[in-house]
Amino acid sequence: MNQSEKIKKQMEYSHMVQKASPDSPIIMDCVKAFVSGGIICSIGQMLRNYFTGQGLSQDDTGLAVSLILIAASVLLTGLGLFGKIGKFCGAGTIVPITGFANSVASPAIEFKKEGWVFGLGAKMFQVAGPVIVYGTVTSIFVGIIYYLAKLVM
Repeated sequence: MNQSEKIKKQMEYSHMVQKASPDSPIIMDCVKAFVSGGIICSIGQMLRNYFTGQGLSQDDTGLAVSLILIAASVLLTGLGLFGKIGKFCGAGTIVPITGFANSVASPAIEFKKEGWVFGLGAKMFQVAGPVIVYGTVTSIFVGIIYYLAKLVM
């Protein structure tokens, strides 16, 4: 097969993929993500205001709000609702802490039948593991840069 035949086949394939792929309503997807992410953050803020009003410290309030949002996300994942909400809302449910909790709970629930170690334990961090690793490595580099900047200034 010569170069021109390869290019022709690639163009035919690209055309076929483009024809078969549905158009994505980008504006509507962005609006859904913005609104759903805003709703999640507003719920978090309402919880924060409530706990602050009850006399909790800022640190304890942040911990309580995070735990409630994580627990709600895991519960919705276990009930099979988080995926449906996420499919409709898009990135708005994935970006906040709720999406991270879902990425840990979802594989754990799916693979629990394979046992505690090789199912639940091994698969739970399949998606979240790289996020934790790269987040930790990035925080180390940012900490080093911050430390060096403070020495210079």
